[in-house]
Amino acid sequence: MIKSQSLNNLSLARMFFLVNCLKRFKSSQQWLSRQRADPYVEKAKISNYRCRSAFKLIEMNEKTNILTPGQTVIDLGASPGSWTQVAVQKTNADGADPKKPIGTVLAVDKLQIYPIKGATILSNMDFSTIEAHDRVIEVLNGKKVDLVLSDMAPSATGIREIDKDRIVGLCYMAIRFAALVSRIDGNLLFKVWDGKEVPILEMDLERFYKSIKILKPKASRSDSSEKFILARGFKGVQRPLENGRWG
Repeated sequence: MIKSQSLNNLSLARMFFLVNCLKRFKSSQQWLSRQRADPYVEKAKISNYRCRSAFKLIEMNEKTNILTPGQTVIDLGASPGSWTQVAVQKTNADGADPKKPIGTVLAVDKLQIYPIKGATILSNMDFSTIEAHDRVIEVLNGKKVDLVLSDMAPSATGIREIDKDRIVGLCYMAIRFAALVSRIDGNLLFKVWDGKEVPILEMDLERFYKSIKILKPKASRSDSSEKFILARGFKGVQRPLENGRWG
């Protein structure tokens, strides 16, 4: 009886394993099909961007003009680096145009980021830690930041509510980081997934920024729930930050 039950449990385990493998295979096939049909994937290759997300930032910048020559910009969760590439181009951080001011671009990520001309790369670094903050301050050498960028998203668990909670957590960490390094009137642009949490984020941001705008670039896939929040005109922080939220 015990042996029979063990065999049944083993069979169930194998069945679940096969079902999960089939789901992953189907998901991978769908992703590959979508990639082949996506015009931005090909455009990214032609323009030498590391991934298609570059066009999201390009489009949003065309509408808002948040990136200009001479600025100091930090790209959080930057790997593989396509937003950093755009930031370098728009701020002239690589000195490509000798007639324009030269900007400063920092790229920070837990993952490895391969070198990008004109950018300072801080790989294998968690931006939410004190060590990362101290390192960024050291690299900035007294400069305050004009714009903080974040296209970060957590690794998906497949459980909608958990995934939403995790990206909201990342958003608040980005907000906290920006508050610590931004100049007065600096800006912040970050990704969020649509949901009931977005109005709460907006209300929190309104305490520290002069204007808040929701952006949905055309380069975002139509089936994606991602949006971007642009907070402009940092007012400064009067009280200390605790646990990623303001007291």
